[in-house]
Amino acid sequence: MRTISSAVEDYIKSKPFLISALSQGIINLTSLSRIIKSDIEVSLKKEVKYGAIVMALKRLSNELEFRTTFKIVKIIKDIGDITVRSSLVDYNFKVSDTLLSNQAKLLAKVDNNDDFYTSSRGVNECNIVVSGNLIFLVEDVLKNEILLSKQENLSSISIKLPSENVSIPGVYYFVFQRLSWEGINIYEVISTSNEFTILVNEDQVDKAFKVIKDLKNL
Repeated sequence: MRTISSAVEDYIKSKPFLISALSQGIINLTSLSRIIKSDIEVSLKKEVKYGAIVMALKRLSNELEFRTTFKIVKIIKDIGDITVRSSLVDYNFKVSDTLLSNQAKLLAKVDNNDDFYTSSRGVNECNIVVSGNLIFLVEDVLKNEILLSKQENLSSISIKLPSENVSIPGVYYFVFQRLSWEGINIYEVISTSNEFTILVNEDQVDKAFKVIKDLKNL
């Protein structure tokens, strides 16, 4: 038989932003209980008192706070180097039979250690991000490829994570949530096992850097 606590937990888990608000203690539990009461009653197929929902929310918020503090925050506080690059351009190409070989030709001509180059490939699209000084090179070597979009005036922030991050769920969400709360739009995310890079508009890079840096002081 399902309990009120389990029904409340299932409901909250289906609402990521509610989980965050509860874990931070910034939501009024009584007001929230009034909002979710009808959904909980439908789930349990019986009438439920507000007080019982509030108690379930209180227990859940304490548990969520522990999870966040003990696991995710521990990883976040161990963030390594944060590297910022500016004046980047993001190209979005349609995947073709020749794209990979043309990328190889492009890489062969990128020999300056100060130049930035990275790419990510999906099923139908491939994004190539380069320093602004490589624009003419990219557009010459890949001139026969189908360009879907091009975005200039971007900056990247690369974050080194401890190796434990791959076994702790919610680390990326925790970071992206903070950026979202500050109104920072992430243009693209590029990641490896223990490092990820976000692309943002240049006018937001200082704000984004501060948000990420401040996470280390949680």
